[in-house]
Amino acid sequence: MIERSLARQIIESLRKGVPPQRGVQLYSTGNEKLLDGIKEEHLSSIDEFGRIRFLSGSWGAGKTHFFRLVREAAFENNCLLSNVELNVNEAALNKFEKVFYSIVRKISTPACYERDMSADAAPFGTVLEEALVYLGTGTRSGVQSQVEHACYARACERLMVDRGMDIDFRKIVQKYWETFLPEAPDPAVVETERGEILDWFSGEGRVSDYRKRFGIAKMVTRDNAKLMLQSLAQLARLCGYRGLVILFDEAEQAYSIMRKSALRAAHDNLRSLMDNVEALPGLFLIYATTPEFYTDPKYGIVIYGALSGRIGRPEHRSPRARDLIWNLDAVEPTEEDYVAAARKIRMIYASAYPDHAGALPGDEEIERFVLELYKIHPSLSAVRFWRVLVTAVIAHNDDHVDGDVRPDQEVYDSIMDRLRDS
Repeated sequence: MIERSLARQIIESLRKGVPPQRGVQLYSTGNEKLLDGIKEEHLSSIDEFGRIRFLSGSWGAGKTHFFRLVREAAFENNCLLSNVELNVNEAALNKFEKVFYSIVRKISTPACYERDMSADAAPFGTVLEEALVYLGTGTRSGVQSQVEHACYARACERLMVDRGMDIDFRKIVQKYWETFLPEAPDPAVVETERGEILDWFSGEGRVSDYRKRFGIAKMVTRDNAKLMLQSLAQLARLCGYRGLVILFDEAEQAYSIMRKSALRAAHDNLRSLMDNVEALPGLFLIYATTPEFYTDPKYGIVIYGALSGRIGRPEHRSPRARDLIWNLDAVEPTEEDYVAAARKIRMIYASAYPDHAGALPGDEEIERFVLELYKIHPSLSAVRFWRVLVTAVIAHNDDHVDGDVRPDQEVYDSIMDRLRDS
C-alpha cells in the first residue's frame, strides 16, 4: 500500500499536468527494461569504475520524467545524486568549475529524499553531517546537533588517510565537522561559519581568507574542478555509498548562444570527461540533450570530429543500458502501456482517497476511457499523449467520485485547453 501523503502528492501533481517529484515509478510504464538494465549494468557496479551515458530526446519526449525514474533507482541502490541543468549563465560546460558548484548545490542523499527535503537550503551541508555521523559511528542514525570528540576523531582519521581526495577538500570537510563539537560557539555563529565553509565549494570568497582561517591553500577553479569532482565521488564511497550519480540536463538552446571559443571549450571538457571517467570509480554521469546536439552543423558535436567520433548519433531503436546513447524518441509506447499506467494511477488515487475507492471506475471502464482518448488525440499534436493521459485519468476519477461523469470529448477538450497554456 502506498503511503497516503505520497499518493496525494502524486495525484495533485498529475492533476496539474506536472510530473511529481517523488513516486514516478509507481505509475510509469514502458521503460522497465532499460531501467532494469541501468540498475544491473551501471548502478550495481558504480564503485568499480566510472562511466558516462547520453540521453537523447526531443522536447516533450520524457527526459525529465526518465531522470526522475533514474533518481529513484539511484537512491534505491544507495547512491548520492545531483541533478544539474547546464545553461550558459549558471552552469556552462565550458566553465567546469561552475558545473562543479552546481553539482554541490544540487546534491542529495537517499535519506534526504525519503524525508522529502527538496527545499533544503544547504543540501551539501546535510551530506557532510550524515558523513560525519556515519564515519564516526558506523551508522546512519541521522543528523546530530553535536557529536562527541571520539566520533569526530574517528571520522577525521578515516577522512585524512584517504589519498583519493584532494588535501584541501579533506581539510575543509574537517573544518565543517569541527562545528559539531560540544565546544562550538553559539548556534548563530555556528550557522554563519558553516555557511562560509560551504561557500568554498561554490567558489565564493578569497583564498587569503580561507588560508588564514582554515589553512586552505587554494579555491575551486577551472584547473582543479575535475579533481574536486573526483574527491566528491571518493567521499561518497568513503561514506558507505556506492557512488555519485550526476544527471546533466542541457537547457534548450544552451549551446546555440555560445561563442565559438566557449563552444570549443565545452566540447573539450566533454571529451575530457569521456576520456577520464572510467578511471574515476564512483561516478556515473548521464547527459540529457536534444537530437540537435549530435547533428546541428553550427553548434552540434559534428563540428568537433574527435568528439563526434567518440559519441556518434542516436540510433532509432529501443535503447539498451549498454548503449552509449539512449534514444527516447525511439521508444514507442503501446496502447497497453497507456492502459497499464492509467490503472496504476487509479490505484494511487485509491490510496490517496481511500474513502472514495469504491466509486472509482473499474478495469474495463479505465481501458475504454484510455482507448477513446487515444483515438481523439491527434498523432501530430504538440502536446504529448502521456501528459494528456495522466491528467485526464485524474479528471475521470474525480468525475466518478463526484457522481457526474462527463463525456470523453468534454474531458479531453478541458485538459487540452489547460495543457496548451502551461
